[in-house]
Amino acid sequence: MASEVTENLATMSLERFGTIPTTFASIPHGAEIKSMSEIDPVADIGKRVTLRARLHNVRGTAKNAFLVLRERHMAIQAVFFVGENVTKEMVKFAANITKESIVDVGGELVSSTVKSELISFKTCELRADMIWIVSAAGERLPFQIDDAARAEEASAPEETPLPRVNLDTRLNNRCVDLRTPANQAIFRMQAGILEIAREFMQRHRFQELHTPKLISAASEGGANVFKVSYFKSDAFLAQSPQFYKQMAICADFERVYEVGPVFRAENSFTHRHMTEFTGLDLEMTFKTDYHEVVDMLAAMLNFLFEQLPIRFAKEMEVIRAQYPSSEFTFLEKPLVLNYRDGVAMLREAGVEMEDYEDLSTEKERRLGQLVKEKYGTDFYILDKYPLSVRPFYTMPAQEEGYSNSYDVFMRGEEIMSGAQRIHDVTMLEERARHHGVDMKTVEGYIDAFRHGVPPHAGGGIGLERVLMLFMDLKNIRKTSMFPRDPNRITP
Repeated sequence: MASEVTENLATMSLERFGTIPTTFASIPHGAEIKSMSEIDPVADIGKRVTLRARLHNVRGTAKNAFLVLRERHMAIQAVFFVGENVTKEMVKFAANITKESIVDVGGELVSSTVKSELISFKTCELRADMIWIVSAAGERLPFQIDDAARAEEASAPEETPLPRVNLDTRLNNRCVDLRTPANQAIFRMQAGILEIAREFMQRHRFQELHTPKLISAASEGGANVFKVSYFKSDAFLAQSPQFYKQMAICADFERVYEVGPVFRAENSFTHRHMTEFTGLDLEMTFKTDYHEVVDMLAAMLNFLFEQLPIRFAKEMEVIRAQYPSSEFTFLEKPLVLNYRDGVAMLREAGVEMEDYEDLSTEKERRLGQLVKEKYGTDFYILDKYPLSVRPFYTMPAQEEGYSNSYDVFMRGEEIMSGAQRIHDVTMLEERARHHGVDMKTVEGYIDAFRHGVPPHAGGGIGLERVLMLFMDLKNIRKTSMFPRDPNRITP
């Protein structure tokens, strides 16, 4: 049996094509496999190159085969011509490989003019003389990658509409959907947001925390929590790390942040809500005024907005090729707008609104439009919210009826809520009772304030929402790898 396997492998190696056995310890062709990102389309001309990639597309005749090989958001053309090292059998074999199979293809990199929009390498192609199937895809795909990658603005005559892939079909087959160039770029940018944010935090002496997600009571005394069985009692999934961030401040960790999952049992079917998302939460002490924290938050976001186009220019280009959008605009010194001034702007625009009324989604969007028209920015902070619409631990402002709290907006949509927290235990207990909070559920939190706490403030952003709004992607499910909402808990 062993000799038969050895003989078969020797034959395949001689023929320079075939299927690599799943259990074989080494690859028959023995070539060094390069990534497309390592190819220099000028310096590597004339060199032998072997790539491992997905077969995006293939067309063939009796004497030649043209393959589009895809690696993440890059693609190159490989061509087989019957000749000294390429048999008709090899060409036939290559032309019949199923799309999305993973293949090793080797040959000489040659100069060529490639006009296809799919191809990243426009001035060269691979003159191939070797192809091996590493992992074969099935005959039927849930949808074609080309259809899933088509630009949203692309159009065609009504009698021949271009195939579309709806969002549910994409999410039901997410592992295939994520292969599109735009999705590859989206999640490279998402990782980049965290990379940039962490860089800023470390530069400004923030310490990263990891707080519990299983908690004994609703984390903010609210009803929108998931209850889970916890041995002989019940537990809840944390709505935020809010209380634990503050408890860290109580323990003299002056500047803290956390990146982690956030759970919200909100039965919301909107473009911007999910039941689980990734939060970036921070908390810090201040010396004189909570605007020290507001300024820090603004500086972090400005740093993010500055760095994304520098570090991810190619990814942004790829995303915009499928999802066209306008550039995100922001000011060198971020706009901080008083809540009352925001209300006045809405009233001047004909929107009816009470002094202490919270902003609805529609009013947030309208105010964002007015701010863009007046100040030329997609990013601003709305400060001094009415006290009645904020959580019990929010510090009241000197102006009666208002609070030292703020929301941060991108393109007219909220990405962060934050505030100065009450650090006096007596006031904290009074505000909790005023809000009707069951004191037993927040006993551990309040007890942390009985032994002296410095003034502090903070907030939390949803990473998926930040990326959605920066690239104007319209739906948060596009920026969540495996989104969760009231109707979706798989895959």
